[in-house]
Amino acid sequence: MTDYGAFATDPLFGLPLQELWFGLVFFILGMFLFLDGFDFGVGAIFATRDDDEERETLLAAIGPFWDGNEVWLVVFGGALFAAFPAVYANLFSRHYLLMFAILGALILRGLAPEMYEQRHDEAWQTWWGRAFVVGSVSTPFLLGVFAAHWLLGVESLLSLPGVVVGLAVVALTVVAGVGFLAMKTRGSLQRDVADYGPRAIAAYLALVVVTLAYLVAVRPDLGVLAPVPLALVAVSLAAAAGYLLALRDGRYTLAFGAVPVLVFAFVALVATLMFPLADPATGLTVADAIISVLPLNIMSVASALLLPLVFTYFGILYSTFSGPIETGESYS
Repeated sequence: MTDYGAFATDPLFGLPLQELWFGLVFFILGMFLFLDGFDFGVGAIFATRDDDEERETLLAAIGPFWDGNEVWLVVFGGALFAAFPAVYANLFSRHYLLMFAILGALILRGLAPEMYEQRHDEAWQTWWGRAFVVGSVSTPFLLGVFAAHWLLGVESLLSLPGVVVGLAVVALTVVAGVGFLAMKTRGSLQRDVADYGPRAIAAYLALVVVTLAYLVAVRPDLGVLAPVPLALVAVSLAAAAGYLLALRDGRYTLAFGAVPVLVFAFVALVATLMFPLADPATGLTVADAIISVLPLNIMSVASALLLPLVFTYFGILYSTFSGPIETGESYS
């Protein structure tokens, strides 16, 4: 029988792997919400454009990215299953209808633009254009509902806090979409899209304030007024201010740079309010839910080797298609 020694009994290098993997799961969720978030935002903005060339430009802007960005959701599910299998089982059994709805929305979001391009018939493109918008808006909404229900231990399909957080996530994706399109497009389309930014960020902040007020009143045990959550709120406000100033000054790359700060502050806030629980509905803590030391160490080594490769791939992808796109054109 193989003796793995300390590798099987002690965390790698004495690191707090339980907490690190809890943080990694939410970091991966944040990567999905950031990268696929601007795709969703572009889908929502698609509903506001009537010109065929502008619509083609919006689809072309996200064309090289959206399917790769979606991989982060698969990685999130895989990391949650690998590190916290009991939490994965509990969440997906309690929220299986919500999971199926998210899957259906993702399929619709991915299928619609492909079908839209197949025919240049007005009725055909109208139908699939609407389907693209529905998939792009419903996916972040349902993900927000899922995040709220995970944090609050709600088992129903919908709830008032779930709906509010879902709308907040939709607004956040529009903020991301505006930043991305303002950076990638030119001319009148760029100016029109940039005008959506202040309204989107105002809606997001208002919904976050409503959510936090609800949690303070109804769930004081979550510690919303503790230093770390308040610091994350302050970071969000600073990022929102920077986003608005950058849009006003036409510094669109800087505006887009504020988006990951907003996204990761939101995800970190959810994780902070949840910790040390990993599944609030059952009271399962991070320490109770984590897998044993040996597989945890093996996964940690594998992740340390693989994640740099993943980031390298995305770096190459985004640098390859880093330039602007003119209205009516696409990446060659």
